[in-house]
Amino acid sequence: MIPPEEMGKGIDAEQPVTSPAALFCIKTMQTRPEFVRTASARRQGAGGFLIQARYRDDQNAMVQVGITASKKIGNAVARNRAKRRLRAVARAVLPGFACPGWDYVLVARPGVTVDRPFATLLTDLESALLHIHKART
Repeated sequence: MIPPEEMGKGIDAEQPVTSPAALFCIKTMQTRPEFVRTASARRQGAGGFLIQARYRDDQNAMVQVGITASKKIGNAVARNRAKRRLRAVARAVLPGFACPGWDYVLVARPGVTVDRPFATLLTDLESALLHIHKART
């Protein structure tokens, strides 16, 4: 039997696949000023939430993500569920669709974020990101 620390090492071990999304880091927003700066930039409504996006002109490829749910969503259980769902959507979609150097805030909508099917939330975020990043004429 091969010891656990030796598994995956050797001649026939697979090399890790590096995707273009792995070229930048996704970080969670922590402070109010980060949220406020993002709120003053672009906004795009999606079916299950509102997305706010801002390009940071600081030459840093990191992507920052913030999730917010106000008391309009409901009690603490409903707010936490909405935030969990938006976090899962962001983890699934942002590595493939986010642009390096941008900040994103996902704002939960009352009565929609919690009840909307998860697959629909995924497509909502994909289409909102494509709309935000399309060339403006």
